[in-house]
Amino acid sequence: MQIHNLKRTHKNKKDRLVGRGGKHAKTSGRGGKGQTARAGNKRRPELRDIIKKLPKNRGYQFKSVRKPFIVLKEKVLSSAGKIEKFSEIRKRLGVKGKKIVIK
Repeated sequence: MQIHNLKRTHKNKKDRLVGRGGKHAKTSGRGGKGQTARAGNKRRPELRDIIKKLPKNRGYQFKSVRKPFIVLKEKVLSSAGKIEKFSEIRKRLGVKGKKIVIK
């Protein structure tokens, strides 16, 4: 066997060059020019920045966590065997937006 008779087992391929365009040529899938075409493009939405600048409401609680308004059975008025309605209790006691519990 001589040198001119030797054959490669694999084809003579070149290594892939990194960052030299893509499969689509020209812009290689990055759209046009500008900020979006550059590497490291991470633009934040404007709305997120606006939300971040707003102060957090201190002491805010979810509605499900709020404590209910407790009314004793003695305080509930009853006329002719009928118990007072919740809407009437709210008007009489001036309770707004809280859950009423009768104990």
